[in-house]
Amino acid sequence: MSEDTRSETYGELAAVGPYGVHPGHALITMVEPHPGHEYAYNRWYEDDHYYAGAMAMPWMYAGRRWVATRDLQLLRRPEKSAIAQPVTAGCYLSTYWITAGRYDDHMKWTVAINKRLNRDARVHHDRTHVFTAFQDHEATVYRDGAAGPRDFHALDHPYAGLVLEVMDADSPEQRPQLLEWLRTRELPRRLAGSPAAMVTLFRPTPLPGDRMTYVKQVEATDTRLTLLWFLESDPRRCWQDHFTDRATDVAASGLGHTELLAPFIPTVPGTDRYVGELRES
Repeated sequence: MSEDTRSETYGELAAVGPYGVHPGHALITMVEPHPGHEYAYNRWYEDDHYYAGAMAMPWMYAGRRWVATRDLQLLRRPEKSAIAQPVTAGCYLSTYWITAGRYDDHMKWTVAINKRLNRDARVHHDRTHVFTAFQDHEATVYRDGAAGPRDFHALDHPYAGLVLEVMDADSPEQRPQLLEWLRTRELPRRLAGSPAAMVTLFRPTPLPGDRMTYVKQVEATDTRLTLLWFLESDPRRCWQDHFTDRATDVAASGLGHTELLAPFIPTVPGTDRYVGELRES
């Protein structure tokens, strides 16, 4: 072991602070590889960045990658989105859980390690961050009550699909009301008898000022909510019956509006499966 890898600090840090399993925070990042760089981007992310830039970091304890093939991209709503322009942009989604109470500790590490990765030429720049935000967990709503996987299992359980839903309250003052309506009324009603086992709800937080310059600052942090729907069936099989009217229902609440509703399926780690299905043939 080289001299610069030995540190008593690791032993000291392990003895202090929160270390529960609750996903108190998340990193949710939707990215579009530049045309012609799809395979190179996928291999870089799968073979290096998913681990060195995420899972190897302290307090980031679960992760999952998802992909939207062209047919899934074409299901997205609304056509004019404040998140993705065009709405089909962002064919890869990565989701990570961060231990509750460890956000500040994780952020110090992630900023430092990404500076190092850039310095060491281990960053693939031929990509655009469409929607990248660290988020604080607000609630999880389950279809089956106490039965089944919990939210801390969600990124390891073999779910067949995921729907990313981003919505904005009509004002900062209305976001708590929108959250309460979703948590107590709308989501329990929607989940009953549906292929979605749970929905996790988060609110985005501003990125640190010393973030990487290619990641734009998070917008609407005082009005926005991010929902992740974990599906037990392929989203193409249930989209028509369970998701096409989502924006209408949210608007009818008088509390907010949907800015993005986007279905994904899980990637197959270590492979280039689906990369050839990202673009129009």
